Amino acid sequence: MQIQNIAIDGPVASGKTVAGRLVAQKLGWRFLDTGSMYRVVTWVALARQLDFDDEQALVSLATQMDFRLEGEAGERVLADGKDVTDSLRAPEVDRAVSKVAKVAGVRVTMVARQREVALQAPTVVVGRDIGTKVLPDAPVKVFLTASVEERATRRHKELSQKGGSLSYEEVRNDLERRDRIDTEREASPLMAATDAVTLNTDALTIDQVVKRIMEMANDAAS
Repeated sequence: MQIQNIAIDGPVASGKTVAGRLVAQKLGWRFLDTGSMYRVVTWVALARQLDFDDEQALVSLATQMDFRLEGEAGERVLADGKDVTDSLRAPEVDRAVSKVAKVAGVRVTMVARQREVALQAPTVVVGRDIGTKVLPDAPVKVFLTASVEERATRRHKELSQKGGSLSYEEVRNDLERRDRIDTEREASPLMAATDAVTLNTDALTIDQVVKRIMEMANDAAS
């Protein structure tokens, strides 16, 4: 049996994006980081100086914005024809993206767009609600998790390598804040699908995580 999608969910810095991208490369599939779509909306909203409390303005932006993926694996993100890939991990986007992602109308629009992209070709899709909302029928569902301490260490290292100046404590506090928003929001809260396999990545290398997901994909296809 040929499978079309792999759904990978998890909180911030759980390793889902790195693992998902590597799995997609091994399979020769497209990769879709749905978080990048919310980040695009956030980046454009910041550029246009929109009020993040104005939910209607955010929904309108999400609905009208031209969002495209380019590259063989969909690794470049374009918004209104401009490549914004390298801007999406900026600290100001990090701080504001959860405000955008919790807006129900934005999520409805994004879920429809994500599903459309995922069904065009075999795709590994990562995010917060892939197994529960975007692709509830995906044959492979994985929920990656890790302790907040481990995730904060990973994110702090990542930011430091990019020249960031935030302390470990600031990074951890921000992760805890975003976790609360993601798990407590009314629209598609972060949770594992009932039929997802949960992997705690605290003691796992990224290669071990990728190997486990590949085994699941092979089992589903056999």
